[in-house]
Amino acid sequence: MGRESVNLCRLGALVLLLGIATLFLPTTRPEHIVSEPNFKEPITNVTAPVGREAILACIVKDLGVYKVAWLRVDTQTILTITNHVITKNHRIEVTHSDHLTWFLHIREVRETDRGWYMCQINTDPMKSQRGYLDVVVPPDILDYPTSTDMVVKEGSNVTLRCATTGSPPPTITWRREDGRPIPLGHGQEVMSVDGPVFNITKVDRLHMGSYLCIASNGVPPSVSKRITLIVHFPPVIWVQNQLVGARQGHQMTLGCHSEAFPKSINYWTRDTGEIVPQGGKYEPILFEDAYKVHMNLTIRSVGPQDFGAYKCVSKNALGDTDGSIKLYEIPSASGSRSPYGNGTKYKGKQRKNNYGNNFIDDDQNMLKERDLKLRGRKENGREDEEDYEDSSGARGTISSNHFPGWLTLFPVVALLLSLTFLPHESTLELRTLRPA
Repeated sequence: MGRESVNLCRLGALVLLLGIATLFLPTTRPEHIVSEPNFKEPITNVTAPVGREAILACIVKDLGVYKVAWLRVDTQTILTITNHVITKNHRIEVTHSDHLTWFLHIREVRETDRGWYMCQINTDPMKSQRGYLDVVVPPDILDYPTSTDMVVKEGSNVTLRCATTGSPPPTITWRREDGRPIPLGHGQEVMSVDGPVFNITKVDRLHMGSYLCIASNGVPPSVSKRITLIVHFPPVIWVQNQLVGARQGHQMTLGCHSEAFPKSINYWTRDTGEIVPQGGKYEPILFEDAYKVHMNLTIRSVGPQDFGAYKCVSKNALGDTDGSIKLYEIPSASGSRSPYGNGTKYKGKQRKNNYGNNFIDDDQNMLKERDLKLRGRKENGREDEEDYEDSSGARGTISSNHFPGWLTLFPVVALLLSLTFLPHESTLELRTLRPA
């Protein structure tokens, strides 16, 4: 029974081959053919993306009763003969245009379809020409060999890898996701790095961020993968002004700059180590940007107890640090009150005159001028009951309350003494002054 089954299979195969040969034989004898068919032009090579449809065209002239067949060259597989599909590949189809152009359709192209295809005419000898189908594949990034998000310590070396597939082989470019330049060291920066491997020597905080591995080969779409690089380092603090002055009653803001990752805990303390509370007259504010923190401490209405040293403190799992700022008092613009005037600061040297009265150096003439003013007021019939004072702030302010009342008669006494000691020969003519 086994031998009979084999014989039946062989017989079936022979019948099939005879059927195919019958299809490929001309319907009439060649001697009735005036001219043999020929190819009008070569087959144009085709490039098709994977998953699309590829169409190869074979243009024949004077075909007559002859037949056209398509074959796969590398496997010697007969695909079609005239309008019949021989292969069992359901993705293969054949069409023609008035027996002139014969099209081989390959739907849902796969990479395995890449290769040479032959168009044959069953002349004797047989005529044929070949065309190439190239299947291109958009790039893809492989998950396993490609680097994932990384956490490293500052100062270590880092290698980022990007593994891809595609046809033709993709080119790989590294860029920062935020568009900033990539530091290379020694002050050099670039916008991108090419190649499947990206090495960073002595990584620092400036390298922190997300990087894109971009793969492209001219077949859309290009693809990319994000790889985040996290750099850990202990806190560092910069203080722009370590000595700050303020006036009482004014508002003052102290500031520090901190950098740390993982994110740090930030607060303010006084020189006694006491943490500055939040609320009331104190308002600590943080401005965060990635690993950078700007610390502000606003003091509303600075009082005497607010002067002294302040510390901005930054701590994380890798360490802690602080910066010191000293707040000192700026004297008020009005200055301190002078004992010689109303609210004017005294700057001169005090001494006594021969009458035991206090006065300021170089101000004797000022006393005379004031006495003349007083006398002029009395002659005009105006007597001021209130004390008067000079408005000059540079000399100080002296009120008549600081001198005995008889001192204002000093010029009159001096005049009488001068008349007493005049020579007797001299006569002093007194006239009554009348208004003109």
